[in-house]
Amino acid sequence: MRSDRLLSLLLMLQSRGRLTAAQVARELEVSVRTVYRDVDALSASGVPVFTEQGRHGGITMLPGYRTDMTGLTAAEARALVALTGRAVPDDLGMGSALASAVHKLVAAVPASHRGAAEQARQRVLVDHAGWYRELPGTPQLEIVQDAVWQQRRLQIRYRHGDLRTADFLLDPYGLVVKAGLWYVVGRHRGTERLWRVDRVLDARVTADPVRGPDVDLAEVWQRLRGQVERGREPVLVRLRVKAPLVALTLRVTEGRREGPAPEAPAPDDDGWVVLDLTFRAVGAAVSGLFMLGDGVEVLSPPEVRDDLVRTARAVLSRYEPSCPHRGSQLTDPGDSERGSVTPRRPAAGAEAAQLAPRAA
Repeated sequence: MRSDRLLSLLLMLQSRGRLTAAQVARELEVSVRTVYRDVDALSASGVPVFTEQGRHGGITMLPGYRTDMTGLTAAEARALVALTGRAVPDDLGMGSALASAVHKLVAAVPASHRGAAEQARQRVLVDHAGWYRELPGTPQLEIVQDAVWQQRRLQIRYRHGDLRTADFLLDPYGLVVKAGLWYVVGRHRGTERLWRVDRVLDARVTADPVRGPDVDLAEVWQRLRGQVERGREPVLVRLRVKAPLVALTLRVTEGRREGPAPEAPAPDDDGWVVLDLTFRAVGAAVSGLFMLGDGVEVLSPPEVRDDLVRTARAVLSRYEPSCPHRGSQLTDPGDSERGSVTPRRPAAGAEAAQLAPRAA
């Protein structure tokens, strides 16, 4: 519509200054003649816009002229407020500035859109932490952030996942937050890498500027993310689950699986349900299923069963020699009435089932 095009032209001139008619025509996908007609329409409506001839000419506005119009639609205003108002973690120390900016944004949008923007701020909340875990602290984040803002090289002492430590002198590209965890993306000895900020033990901003060409942070992150994810072979696991624990099993393993949760079939005569779940790796399957105890039985593949057995034996060997109840049996009071006494283990996931939030 012409009104949208006029507003786009006004905002382009306001933000970028002088533009040629050809530049405007290319961006708005209209002819140069249409651009000149739009300039005349803006001038007739009181906007101090004019054209200058010559080699350095173009379309411009009087210096100092500003419009309060944002050009945002109701949907655009709602999306901006919803995804900035209460969705960004305050780890970078920008919470107060962000809140102030959102207030100004809401005040700047047209009155007819203001209600939608306010509603988005009140009704959308993003929690970056997953269930059953707390996000690790990042005491070195402020120093890392300073290096990114100043575009200075960063000296860090880093703890790897296997607890080894190493020193790195890196050229930081930027910061990425994924699932509540902060990563610094950069280059070390000519190789692009990522480092978890919560594993940075010590950091120092150097006086040397970042070396290397300008890069697109999003493109670098996608490449590095692809390398990390390709390093793991997904594994399809078939398991039997006690019917009351199906929902809990799907929730507990959600962060370790790939793809959507499958629909659970009806339980068999013994009250068990067979599920096929694809995990990111064997280790992800073992760590997720071990916490469910005997409420889950892995049917295949053998490597997952073997790893579960090794893990269970390692835990047993750790605790059994000093267990004060060794040799005794915990029994179900009802067993004596049924004429049998069998060892009773805690129902797998029973306590977690009581604490876990119920799905809507």
